[in-house]
Amino acid sequence: MEEKSFDEGISCIVMDRNDSVVTLLRSVEKGEQLTVQIEERTCTLTAKQDVAFGHKLALKRIEIGETILKYGESIGVATAVIEEGEHVHVHNLIGVRGRGDQPIREKGEVKL
Repeated sequence: MEEKSFDEGISCIVMDRNDSVVTLLRSVEKGEQLTVQIEERTCTLTAKQDVAFGHKLALKRIEIGETILKYGESIGVATAVIEEGEHVHVHNLIGVRGRGDQPIREKGEVKL
């Protein structure tokens, strides 16, 4: 059986159909187009910035206060509007898991 590697064109992954981000399997450059398969749906997005391996890009527009999902789980909420293809990291999200200083509302959102 032939072993496949990430060098064969796989640039990002989505682990859950409800995820709002893709995780990069390699660094990408601003303007680069990425394609990812989510079940039967093929999604293409364009990187808005240079982004390093292992970081995240938004799969869709994310509003301020919206819960950000990765692997089907909340990784925090958006502190700014995040456009499709934009880098998602500590500059535009805040983690809420295990924090006693951020009141969690019903939908997993926090007051910002």
